[in-house]
Order: sequence, then structure tokens, then C-alpha cells
Amino acid sequence: MGGWQPLPDDLPPEVRHFVEQLRLLKDRTGLSLVALGARTAYSKSSWHRYLNATQPPPRQAVAALCRIAGLGGTDAERFGVRWELAVQAWPRPVTVPAPPAGSEAGGNGSHEYEDDPTLPWWDAPPEEGARWRSGRLLLSAVLLLLVTLLIGVVGTVAFG
Repeated sequence: MGGWQPLPDDLPPEVRHFVEQLRLLKDRTGLSLVALGARTAYSKSSWHRYLNATQPPPRQAVAALCRIAGLGGTDAERFGVRWELAVQAWPRPVTVPAPPAGSEAGGNGSHEYEDDPTLPWWDAPPEEGARWRSGRLLLSAVLLLLVTLLIGVVGTVAFG
């Protein structure tokens, strides 16, 4: 791993092992981060964060790297297991969001990422007020469609 910056000393062993293996796999492809970003759905800066252990990669990113490196079958499954172990042990952010008004402080002691990079956007928990905003967006879209149809009908009648 010649050109890699050193990993933080306080990384859990599962995370360290996973990132070291991910780096070896990336080196095996012979691709730069730019080229890797171009061949996957993840940017150069995302790969930089994943390969320097500042952010856990999504499972799909690991699967894409395995595919590009020519890993299949049991080797790719091993990377999936390493990913699961690493994500479970990945250090959580130090900042803890304030509890919502009216709720008790404390809780069960588990802190989740505000924006969990391992969850696709459609599985993320809804934000407060998101339902109201989506209903308003739908209403706006329907009204825009009706206005467009009305203009089309009026135009057809007027210019026949």
C-alpha cells in the first residue's frame, strides 16, 4: 500500500483490516481514484473517504470494486462479510444531536449516523415535515398539469 496515507491509530481492528483489504483490491485494479469513480456510481472524493477510513462505503460500492477487480463467488462474499463486520465496528460521530423537545434525554445509548452512508436514500428515515412537503409537491404537480392541459385545450379551440 505504498502511496496510501496511514490509517488512524484508534481504528477498530475490523475496520482497519477491511480498509487495508479494500486498498489492496483497489491497487489490484490499477485504476486511479478518478478512473475508479468513472467506472462506478461513486465519485473520486467518495472513494478517497472510503479508502482512508473517514467514512464507511456503501455495500454497493464494495460490490462494484469487487466486480471491477474481477472478484466473484466466495471472494466477493468474503468482502461482503468483511464489510458487515467493519460497518458494525465503524466509529460513530462524536457529536450527538439534541433530543427533540418534549422527549427525555438519554435513551438506549446507541447513536446512529444522521445520514447513514450505508443506507440508500429511499430507506432513510423520513425527516420531520417531509410528508407535508411531499403532499404539497404532489398538489403543485397536479395543478401544473391541469393548467397545461387547459392551455392546450384553449389553444386548440382558438387556433383550431
